[in-house]
Amino acid sequence: MVYAPRVATEAALIAHEDAWDWDHEIVLSGCEVAKDQPEDWQLEAWLPRQPTDDDLSAIRALFDDAPDGHVPELIVERLPDVDWITLSQEGLKPIHAGVFRVHTPEHPLPPQDGLRDFCIPASCAFGTGHHETTAGCLTMLSRMRAEGLAVRNLADIGTGTGLLGFAGLHLWPYAHATASDIDAACVKVVLDNARENDMPIGADRGEMTMVVADGMADPLLQARGPYDLLIANILAGPLIELAPDFARAIAPGGSLLLAGLLETQEAQVRAAYARAGMRIARRLVNGDWSILWLRKRRHAGIRASRPRALEEWSRRW
Repeated sequence: MVYAPRVATEAALIAHEDAWDWDHEIVLSGCEVAKDQPEDWQLEAWLPRQPTDDDLSAIRALFDDAPDGHVPELIVERLPDVDWITLSQEGLKPIHAGVFRVHTPEHPLPPQDGLRDFCIPASCAFGTGHHETTAGCLTMLSRMRAEGLAVRNLADIGTGTGLLGFAGLHLWPYAHATASDIDAACVKVVLDNARENDMPIGADRGEMTMVVADGMADPLLQARGPYDLLIANILAGPLIELAPDFARAIAPGGSLLLAGLLETQEAQVRAAYARAGMRIARRLVNGDWSILWLRKRRHAGIRASRPRALEEWSRRW
């Protein structure tokens, strides 16, 4: 933890967004110390291990360009061994996004005509629908269907709880569906959630297949393409790196739904996908996060991008 003025903490958070070599096992957040102290902030960094000297140096370096020249004093403490993600999500209230409502078992909902309810328990996987990115994707998927998008083959990359894949399969019930995540722990989570929500698991039309994969690096994931719709709610850095792989996996004229990027990161992500032969179809902003619907050009080359090798205009975060 670091106690610092608001301007210094905000500058540190921006520096973190810009640090493409950041160790994503180190999770950051910043907030006011108290509501009646709006200029006094704290930055917290959570690690799944005892912090090393390199970890501490990386956190201190975030304050190098602080406007007030703040020199951080780091307070390190060990937290109790509990499942913080599950604990933080147990009190989540139901959300309504597009034609979907999402709730935890602690907040059951009465059925409502025209809406599809998903019960997603708090778990170690991302995607209960309450984060702006997931809710934004549910809204955008609903819009895609309302605008007449036809999908026969879809994939949800970085599926977490499986929610976005389930939503896609609800909207296009005769499609083949493939869900993947880099974390093997998500397999049980997705299967449990599928059972809870009456979503069929299998390899036929109207069923979902689950695989463990890093990006598109899985033979089954590649063999089941090309996809009419690919969903990826991950992070801006991986989205840029995976742009050519995603573009190759999508059928000409097919759609790509991207989320997990801050609005300040949108220009660079869009530039990477323009180089990969994708064009913007629709966008929406939910909180600080951009949700992008892209279409693959029918005749376009696919070029890769590195986060720091894009046009200068796209890096003005």
